[in-house]
Amino acid sequence: MGTPLGDFVRAKRDSLQPESFGLPDRGRRRSPGLRRSDLAARAGVSVEYLTRIEQGRDRNPSHAVLNALADALSLDARERNHLRYLAKITGGACPGHRPPAPPNREVRPTVRETLRLLEPGMAFVTNRLGDVLAYTSAFELVMGGIGLLDAEAPNLTRYVFTDPRARTVFPDWDQVADERAFDLWLGPSAEASEWFQVQLAPVAGPEFTRRLQQHLPPPQVALRLDHPAAGELRWHREKLELPSTDAQELVVLLPADETTAQAVERLRHGRPLRAVG
Repeated sequence: MGTPLGDFVRAKRDSLQPESFGLPDRGRRRSPGLRRSDLAARAGVSVEYLTRIEQGRDRNPSHAVLNALADALSLDARERNHLRYLAKITGGACPGHRPPAPPNREVRPTVRETLRLLEPGMAFVTNRLGDVLAYTSAFELVMGGIGLLDAEAPNLTRYVFTDPRARTVFPDWDQVADERAFDLWLGPSAEASEWFQVQLAPVAGPEFTRRLQQHLPPPQVALRLDHPAAGELRWHREKLELPSTDAQELVVLLPADETTAQAVERLRHGRPLRAVG
């Protein structure tokens, strides 16, 4: 049985082309990407040891090995952070670890007050699982129109993978789905992420489970939204991590163009702003 760390190393290795490292093309092979022997040589470890890591038989590689793998795979800063995080949760995934449990959904009063000060802007509080915990009235106005807030406990990840409307609402659905699956590895805790994955996998199907094993940080791009009433909206996203919380973050959506700003104003027209959700 594999591990998150092993899955990541294997996925990243498969995504690399030998010629990008000045290695010769050795003809057709059964799997794409960099050969295990080439990666082992670049990292200065044995092929047998790299195999144990990828297959989940070694769960506690040293920091030196992790750094060597990061260099050998040419990881960027975000990917290096993710590699270290996966090593941490993989090393703790042994018998006796805490059972899966949902995260705390409480939002601090000072954070709710911060949202109030952001009115009439588009902002919300979420966690890495995708729970929508609090939001401004503008967020309610826009996202309520796509059905995201229909559930008693709205969750963006669940909406993306299980609501048929999501594929129409998000023109770049694959990008958004990759983002949501990747963020689960950075959840409030390994136990909370495991709890959520267990809940979602049966209803989300292979589109979800396949992405869970990719482990490659998706690129940061503008969010496109095909709104049923306002047309295409484009947003830049600023994410601020909140200290001393269960991996909560404050996300501010900024119009990426004048068309989006004007469309939101038209939605607002004639409707008073409401309190934070």
